[in-house]
Amino acid sequence: MGVTGPPGPVMDRDEVDRALARLGAEHEAIETSLLALQDHAGRRLLEGAELTGVTKERWTAAEASITLLWAYFDAYADALRGAREIRSRRRWSSREDLVELTELLRGESVTVAGSVAGSVAASVAGPAAGADEGAAPQITGRLSQSFTLSTLVDRMNELYASSLDMVVTADAVWSALPARIDLLAAELQRTRRLAHSVGVRPGEHPAGDDLERITRTLTALREQVVSDPLAFWVRAQGSSAPGGGRPDTTVYDREARALEDVRREIDAVLTVRQDAEQRLVRLRDVLSRADRTLAEARTARGEVLAKIAATEVPVVSGPPTALQEQLATAAEYRRHAQWHRLSPLLESLEQKAEDELLRARESLSAVTQPLAVRAELRGRLDAYKAKVARHGLAEDPFLIERYDAARRMLWSAPCDLRVAEQAVLRYQQAAAELLTAPRVPEQGGPEDRRGEQ
Repeated sequence: MGVTGPPGPVMDRDEVDRALARLGAEHEAIETSLLALQDHAGRRLLEGAELTGVTKERWTAAEASITLLWAYFDAYADALRGAREIRSRRRWSSREDLVELTELLRGESVTVAGSVAGSVAASVAGPAAGADEGAAPQITGRLSQSFTLSTLVDRMNELYASSLDMVVTADAVWSALPARIDLLAAELQRTRRLAHSVGVRPGEHPAGDDLERITRTLTALREQVVSDPLAFWVRAQGSSAPGGGRPDTTVYDREARALEDVRREIDAVLTVRQDAEQRLVRLRDVLSRADRTLAEARTARGEVLAKIAATEVPVVSGPPTALQEQLATAAEYRRHAQWHRLSPLLESLEQKAEDELLRARESLSAVTQPLAVRAELRGRLDAYKAKVARHGLAEDPFLIERYDAARRMLWSAPCDLRVAEQAVLRYQQAAAELLTAPRVPEQGGPEDRRGEQ
């Protein structure tokens, strides 16, 4: 591109010196940043990693941007060096020198060679408007480009910011997620060993299947994080600073919660292992008490059938063989350390055993009900006899006859409860009539003491 004259007014010596000082400071700052980017741990990791996905695409563009950055920086340094040489020719620069310096410092005097710009442009060409924020700035496809020093600085800052963002983002993900995944994987291995020791294995217990799934997920997650870290980055809303955002730990957090659920399940199985023997002893005791109660009910039923007539006596069932078989199965599980199977079986058996004991007690109560009725009738008959005696009517022939009839029925076997109850009622009625009827004391007869009462 030809030069037709200085862009704007010609700079004086003071303006030239101030511009050179500013450009020199920018040169040092850019050089320091480029060297820091070159030595950045994330960049070295990116260079040595086998990348995939969005990270591979972004790193290909970032590498080209970094190459172009150094080309721009070299051109910038050459231009600055040339300007300094012109300024150093003489203490008091001539007008020709000032015109040349003005063109160099303010005009489009820096041209990047076509062999550099053209070869890099295709790699670092940025996306159209509205594409991802982290993509490299757009580079035109021209084989050579001319810049002012100020424009070149702006372009280098853009390329540096996009390249640094990519490097910092990948490094942040690599610094956070793989280490956390490794710690969770180590905890997973300890949990798997503990699960295996209590019989929680894949295909035999849901928690064992969960451990296998978590293992596969963590293995795949780590491989994906290492090869494509940018796929696990959540950019902060409204942030334009390099590395603005956070690692995406959604999958990691989900698997960590799943592992914690499995640990709780295994802890429950461990609890079963610790108190299994005591629970089995209690189960045997409850079932033994139920059996004894049923045996007592069967004995009582025979007694009732022998002593009570004309009454319905329920049949007493035998001991539940199914519960005994399940109890034997539970003992077998304990002997073979199959705690994951023993746990639900014990819970079921404990409830069934309590229900069986309650059923046996209800059966005993139902069977012995006729004997209880007979005992109540005997007690009522004796109570009325005592009451009659207190009122001086114990020798009444009619009451004696009624009492003897009722007593013979209640103390004979088999006893007809319905007939015996009627006999007791007749004795009660006769006693009540005599107790409420007015009587005149007779010589030698019993004295009426109702007034004294």
